[in-house]
Amino acid sequence: MKTEGSNPDMEGEDTMFNQHHLRSLENWSKEDIQTVLTLAHDIKQHPENYRGELSGKTLGMIFEKKSTRTRVSFEVGIYQLGGVGLFLSSNDLQLGRGETIADTARVLSRYLDIVMARVYGQNTIDELAKWADIPVINGLSDTYHPCQALTDFFTMTERFGPDLAGRKFTYIGDGNNMAHSLMLCAAKLGIHVAIGCPKGYEPDSKITAAAESAGHGAEVLVTDDLKAAAENADVIYTDVWASMGQEEEQELRLQAFDGFMVDQRVMNYAKKHALFMHCLPAHRGEEVSAEVCDGPQSIIFDQAENRLHTQKAIMVALHRARNGNQ
Repeated sequence: MKTEGSNPDMEGEDTMFNQHHLRSLENWSKEDIQTVLTLAHDIKQHPENYRGELSGKTLGMIFEKKSTRTRVSFEVGIYQLGGVGLFLSSNDLQLGRGETIADTARVLSRYLDIVMARVYGQNTIDELAKWADIPVINGLSDTYHPCQALTDFFTMTERFGPDLAGRKFTYIGDGNNMAHSLMLCAAKLGIHVAIGCPKGYEPDSKITAAAESAGHGAEVLVTDDLKAAAENADVIYTDVWASMGQEEEQELRLQAFDGFMVDQRVMNYAKKHALFMHCLPAHRGEEVSAEVCDGPQSIIFDQAENRLHTQKAIMVALHRARNGNQ
């Protein structure tokens, strides 16, 4: 266990195999990502081989934000691996009464085997990982959504094969947590990535720079030119224009994103058989037309299903890394 008052360094490499956390994908290596994608494929194809993998283990799930897919997929996933999931609303924990994140992390480390947290501030994830002696998984923060991004590229491998290098991935919409994680993951896999967004809604420049310097041959484009972003793409992806916690900006964002709906016009810029992806929930008639969202190029429900398999892979990989059996 970490000793009282310890202050572990979180500034260095944060790969799966030396910190056993998934805070973001910024410091995960290409090999870490490939490990999870390969494991997700095997778990999906042969779930019976993993039914006892986490037998007797407990996953604590901290929720500051509401969820459909995150809660159900993690809770079902840990059960299918032989463990138990505990739903921990932040309103029910002492966190809601001012207990420090550091104290919470150290206490939960004495009870649990893995923590997943779906929160507002990325600093909450970072503090949990800093003080916890067990794997911490970022189930979503305002800055990153790594579980969804890993799921999405796993879903792409099912359609395009395991080597995605050289493909073009286009994200259209707000430069939010989803854009950040998709951009980082794509670049590390050698996938060319284009972010199409209105001026003033670009991804964080530091995260864009990190994607640009990933070093795997990927080109990164951030533009307000919708055609340039979508042209010759293998995948067109979008997300809601106002994320959870931004509801008061809804009307302003509807105006700012006017013309950025993914409709058949946008899909026609992409390759003939390009896929449409969305992390859900979808607002048909806003960020995507019903024609595209429910059309033959859409694989949104394959993505939704794959949250289960990919997150099982994340839990297995982190638990193995934590226990030295990579």
